[in-house]
Amino acid sequence: MVNRPDTLNNLVTRVAAGSGPVAVDTERASGFRYGARAYLVQLRRAGAGTALLDPIPLSGQFRALAEALDGPEWVLHSASQDLPCLAELGLRPATLFDTELAGRLAGLPRVGLGSLVERLLGLSLEKGHGAADWSRRPLPETWLVYAALDVEVLIELRDALEELLVEQGKREWAAQEFEAIRTAPSPSPQADPWRRTSGIHRVRRPRQLAAVRELWQTRDELASHRDIAPGRVLPDSAIIEAAVAAPSSEEELIALPVFRGRAQRRLADYWWSALRRASALPTSALPPMTLPSDGPPPVNRWADRKPEAAARLAAARAATTVLSERYQVPVENILQPDLLRRMCWHPPDGPLTDALRAGGARQWQIELVASPLEQALRARA
Repeated sequence: MVNRPDTLNNLVTRVAAGSGPVAVDTERASGFRYGARAYLVQLRRAGAGTALLDPIPLSGQFRALAEALDGPEWVLHSASQDLPCLAELGLRPATLFDTELAGRLAGLPRVGLGSLVERLLGLSLEKGHGAADWSRRPLPETWLVYAALDVEVLIELRDALEELLVEQGKREWAAQEFEAIRTAPSPSPQADPWRRTSGIHRVRRPRQLAAVRELWQTRDELASHRDIAPGRVLPDSAIIEAAVAAPSSEEELIALPVFRGRAQRRLADYWWSALRRASALPTSALPPMTLPSDGPPPVNRWADRKPEAAARLAAARAATTVLSERYQVPVENILQPDLLRRMCWHPPDGPLTDALRAGGARQWQIELVASPLEQALRARA
């Protein structure tokens, strides 16, 4: 474990003296803690060995490590899951190779790390602690072994996948995809994140929706203050249950499932205050049932609202399916589904290639889909 300045300095020296790519992985505690920070960072490089880095006691001390890691290719599995929490530590790759995405582009049927290692390297990875609370200290020895195994053969897996991509003529496709992941901007804050509460489809009236919003925001503040995953403070199901039931008193609230438990009874005033705030709102302050969107409506409404767009989408999906089968690449990797829908709902006025590029399509995707998509956009209902 690297958890002191002296062991961190030693790690920097070893990494800088190593050679070739650096295998990188992280462990988070998303189901236990608020947010998705890294509670363990695993690194492996030829000549440097494997290191398990505890970022909590070393916060703000990673400049030298960042410099040592700025240059070598990083190898990650499902990089988009790990890059945000690594960026919080000031660690960012200059180049990367994503083994999960490489497996998709290579047309492999199962792209989990264990499946790829077994298929391409003939090895089996020991599993069992992926959903553990990695904020726990000290970490058990069995957990550390599990974490180390995730980078043990990642570089060998990268080499096997690269060989496969080269054989299939897809190495440049992969390079473009990897660069898109590496340079992707941080996602914009979501409007009304409380609308993603599981089960919100059960809410039918604006006043109930206001109750969901107040309970969600109250829970989020408490979860953030306590550094606990929001679902452990109050489950989504309880928020929806309270909003739909609309209890008229605190006694009625704590009679509901979940709220009658000891932990929730202690917070009953907290939740009841949130419901009272929602009930006291004037009608003009209630949230709308749906938010305006700049994108197309759900596809199941296209045939009625805009049948010509439905015809274009059917033709476009057929064309991308043909390409998917021909090149053995998942259809969602041939072109982003949201971009495909937008093109079909409102075909661009200018060149299609420009619109695809502006929508985030990579050059290899544009070269593949531009011609068949151009034909699909001429389809008629």
